[in-house]
Amino acid sequence: MNKNLFYHFILLFSLVSYSQEYRLNGYVKDGANTPIAYANVLITSIGDSETANGTSTDEKGYFILENLKAGNYILKVSFLGFKAYSKRIELDRNINVETIIIKENMETLDGVTVIAKRPTIERMVDRLVFNVENSTLSNNNILDVLKHTPGVLVHDGAITIKQSTPTVYINDRRVHLSINEVQQLLEGTSASNVKSIEVITNPPAKYEAEGGAVLNIVTSKNIIAGYHGSLFGNYKQGSEFPKYSFGTSHFFKTKKLSTYLNYNVSPRKDFRNNNESINFVDDNGQNTSSWETDYRRTRNNSNHNINSNIDYELDKNNDIGFSTNMLISPRNNTKTDVNSVTEVFGNTMSLDSTFITENKLRDETYNFALTLDYTHRFKKIGEKFSISIHHTNYDFSSFQNVDTDYRFPDNTLIRSNRFQTFSSQIIKLYTGQVDYELPISNAEQFEIGIKISDINSKSILNQFVFVNDIKEDDLQNSDTFLYDEINYAAYASYSKDWKHWSLKSGLRGEYTDIKGNSLLTNQNTNNSYLKLFPSFYLLHKFNDNNELYFNYNRRIHRPRYSQLNPFKYFLNDNAYASGDPNLQPQIDDVLTLGYTLKNTYTLEFYYRNENNPTLEITFQDNNNNILKYINTNIDKSISYGLDFTTYTKVLNDWNLYVLSSLFYYENQFFALESNNKIETNDKWSLYGQVVNYFYFLKDKSLTFDLSYIYISTIADGPSIIGNRSGLDINLRKTFWSNRASLSIGIADAFNTQNFTQTTKYLNQDVFLNSKIENRLVTLGFNYKFGNLKLNTNKKEIDLQERDRLNKIN
Repeated sequence: MNKNLFYHFILLFSLVSYSQEYRLNGYVKDGANTPIAYANVLITSIGDSETANGTSTDEKGYFILENLKAGNYILKVSFLGFKAYSKRIELDRNINVETIIIKENMETLDGVTVIAKRPTIERMVDRLVFNVENSTLSNNNILDVLKHTPGVLVHDGAITIKQSTPTVYINDRRVHLSINEVQQLLEGTSASNVKSIEVITNPPAKYEAEGGAVLNIVTSKNIIAGYHGSLFGNYKQGSEFPKYSFGTSHFFKTKKLSTYLNYNVSPRKDFRNNNESINFVDDNGQNTSSWETDYRRTRNNSNHNINSNIDYELDKNNDIGFSTNMLISPRNNTKTDVNSVTEVFGNTMSLDSTFITENKLRDETYNFALTLDYTHRFKKIGEKFSISIHHTNYDFSSFQNVDTDYRFPDNTLIRSNRFQTFSSQIIKLYTGQVDYELPISNAEQFEIGIKISDINSKSILNQFVFVNDIKEDDLQNSDTFLYDEINYAAYASYSKDWKHWSLKSGLRGEYTDIKGNSLLTNQNTNNSYLKLFPSFYLLHKFNDNNELYFNYNRRIHRPRYSQLNPFKYFLNDNAYASGDPNLQPQIDDVLTLGYTLKNTYTLEFYYRNENNPTLEITFQDNNNNILKYINTNIDKSISYGLDFTTYTKVLNDWNLYVLSSLFYYENQFFALESNNKIETNDKWSLYGQVVNYFYFLKDKSLTFDLSYIYISTIADGPSIIGNRSGLDINLRKTFWSNRASLSIGIADAFNTQNFTQTTKYLNQDVFLNSKIENRLVTLGFNYKFGNLKLNTNKKEIDLQERDRLNKIN
């Protein structure tokens, strides 16, 4: 250690002594003496991991590195498809290296030249890493890559891992958008800069305790100065309406400054047709009335997403960064129209009456987030200290007008009813976070951090009724709900690697204090709790082909802010949604035992115990013939299962991905309409996905993907969700050295992904048949320009509270 200190002292003294700056220049060419444009040229100080300078070659293959101090360096040149070049250089004057020749790096298999490699899988102690950099998948968008990632299921507008929705990160920065907005963002982002996808089934202490699994999208890092950008878009045609998305991203870097800007807009129109059946019963269990509803919904929206950040290098050891995330959903483009016809039958199943409801809903959302970061890197490699402060301002408002006509069986009018609702929610988030990382040795790492979050929410509901066509306040169903939450968190983590063993353990503690106030009822809700979240990971490598791992983790799922609002939000005359300010957080304990063979085949057993899960459950009020959508804690849920995944090569031009899961899911819930009696709903279920990847042409620039997914019936709270399946077909062609790509395909070719939902127990009997535009003809394009060897410094806001922002209805 003393020798290392002495060496660094001599090196530092040398650098200080030679205050004069020098330059290094030359040309980069291939074996045929052809200039290589946009090759990476890096120069690093010997004994220091920090890059001293970097650039890229121009169209003539020329490069120049300036403002270099005297000293010993390693010069490195790299370019995709060529072997890396490196040379030691002693810089004590201006040096012209003249011409550097780099050789092509091609591997020939059975007469086929392989240029793009296939993805590989690596099992770490606390996560699975799916390496996709420079693979055939990197020509897709990020959402397409997720569809092929082991353990990840993308279907029916959802991303799931082991039957739960994961939290999506980009470079360890959390993406705080709704699941639909996340998919829109990922679908509109090219995967060309993606290095790997990390599937963290049980996240360690460094990550927020909030949520389930984590998907961390890691982008390639580069210090090359210059500019690059992209244009992208796609078109999807459903059975009723088209859907579009367009966007552009731009990245520019100088020696110290990095800037990134991404904008995308997704104008779309979606149609949904539900058929719902309800049987109302009396206290003796006899059927008193049956309702059959044909529900048709058309929804327009056009979300505008703007993501931007600026990073500035103060000096070799200090960086500052500013980032912003904006979501704008304007009122003029956010419209939902619902038309429903309900037939009411008596106990003899004769038609008693019909009521027709027309609901016009107009929404508006403004979501602005600002983050300021500071990072200090110490002299010790890997040791760093970082500070982050953040503010979010979320403003949502909604107006709905509901008209209902009640008619006799002969269609003559009985009566008409109208009501209107104005609702709004303003949420302000303030957070501060400090993290410190210390490598104890090459095989040991220690991390520690603290965080404080302050959340203030104001929700307003004003309802109006019409009496003799005169608008009046409905004070009984109007309210203002104030909610304040403060959260203190601290964590510590330790990891160590041996030759055949890897260990990681951590502990996170979070203290939460909550205050809620309903102004209408003057009801105050106060709650505070301290929760500890331990994590433990152990991995044993028997040899290069066999790995065994075990991990344990505890997580928390706090109620969404909309689930805490106590007032009734009426959807029509006979249905309303309501929250509960006394909702308890859900605590999960998860254990996983897995085995990996040849980094290709993985067999994994898991067990998850969920205490106090929060669900929106549909309850029928048999006395008043009303449907209630109640956000409530159910007692507990237990699930366990056996998963199998593989991503393997069948032939040189054919790769295969298989994901299958056989699992048991049991839900114990309170029957609110039956004196809170505890009921159990359980089911053994199976889901599976098989994706075939076929590659054509010598450079593999033409790809054909064939994917089939199957999901059997699943228990969900008190309901049973029917089975679903779907076949997706996609053809993609890249052009101009991967600068452009076009794709065409069809999703859910046989329109088999619609589902049914059955809720039948005690005095509850509801059946739903849901049909949406699953079958879609898709067209997509992507064009990249500028220096394609650059990589974005894009980062997302790291605040676990932001994804709790959603509409109050």
